[in-house]
Amino acid sequence: MQVQEEIIVGLDIGTTKICAVVGVRSGDDINIIGIGTHPSVGLRKGVVVNIESTVESIKKAVEEAELMAGCEITSVYAGIAGGHITGFNSQGIIAVKGGEVSQSDVDRVIEAARAVAIPMDREVIHVLPQEFIVDGEKGIQNPIGMAGVRLEAKIHIVTGAVTSAHNIVKCANKAGLDVYDIVLESLASCEAVLTAEEKELGTALLDLGGGTTDLAIFSGNNIRHTWVLALGGQNLTNDIAVGLCAPIAEAEKIKINSGTCVNVKNSKEIIEVPGMGGRESRKLHRQVLSEILEPRVEEVFTLVKREIISAGLQNVITSGVVVTGGSSMLDGLTEVAENVFNLPTRLGKPVGIGGLVDVVSNPRFATGVGLVIHGAKNQTSKKFRIRDGNIFNRVMGRMKKWFTEVI
Repeated sequence: MQVQEEIIVGLDIGTTKICAVVGVRSGDDINIIGIGTHPSVGLRKGVVVNIESTVESIKKAVEEAELMAGCEITSVYAGIAGGHITGFNSQGIIAVKGGEVSQSDVDRVIEAARAVAIPMDREVIHVLPQEFIVDGEKGIQNPIGMAGVRLEAKIHIVTGAVTSAHNIVKCANKAGLDVYDIVLESLASCEAVLTAEEKELGTALLDLGGGTTDLAIFSGNNIRHTWVLALGGQNLTNDIAVGLCAPIAEAEKIKINSGTCVNVKNSKEIIEVPGMGGRESRKLHRQVLSEILEPRVEEVFTLVKREIISAGLQNVITSGVVVTGGSSMLDGLTEVAENVFNLPTRLGKPVGIGGLVDVVSNPRFATGVGLVIHGAKNQTSKKFRIRDGNIFNRVMGRMKKWFTEVI
């Protein structure tokens, strides 16, 4: 039973694949003991569009993970992405009771900072403290116990469409799973692939998935900005299918096996393109793929760079860019990123874990492993509830605190 309680499962519900990663916490170490993947056919651009298909894909991925790990999976930490995700910064200020900052003061200032108008069709997914300011002293990470009369908090709020969050929970529930928490996939990936130095100095993480490209900017060990672009690996596959007049399934295989963003004019490598509708296959030079893929990859990175500049954070990314996710393994992609951002760029693979390291040391498993790490750091017995439940819980929590203070 003790081992069962320590099992943590991350469920990456992606546009192209469903991935379940099983980890077990042993002290401060996290060991990966099982992994299961299955093609995803019920999502588009990170959003569920077919409940039944998504449920079946989740079941098969979880069954595979259960078989490898030798355990039963009943609860998960699920990832969320999609163009509906938005992130923004907020600030709150309160007067400190008793001249010394307590936990209740920290809770109150965070509540004050998150007291912004959220449309009824949106759900708060994350409230992430960035820094605290005590009597004008900035850059404080933990103000509890400090003397002061005024406490300020800067936070980052991530919201998503209520319906999208609800559908993810519904799919997991229909597959027989409880959802402990929903985590923004780019934040989960950060947990798995970024080093402490990169989070401190300032890094832009790009999670290149099948349907979306997720941006997360860290600096001073805190999240500064999040953004989701509704372009991903499927767009690259569609470009190949159109450019080479090939079926989508074959275009995906060509992208995985031979895709490149690098000029390969001097190479004599030939690719075979299957014909559609009974037509004969054709042989083409691999250079054709470079001419198709490089402009699209450059476009994606240019749009991301434009977002970084508009957020005023171009001077924060001092340690460079980290690219991860399944689409990041495309040949020459990091070189294109370096040219666009004019910053050192590396491929992000999960680090800081034990167990099946050789299996999960791949950018396509970054989100799944990151969800396990997030779950280990934020273990809870509560189940995720959509909006109304959250409001009820917050109100009841405030009333309990108020009664405690009065008594």
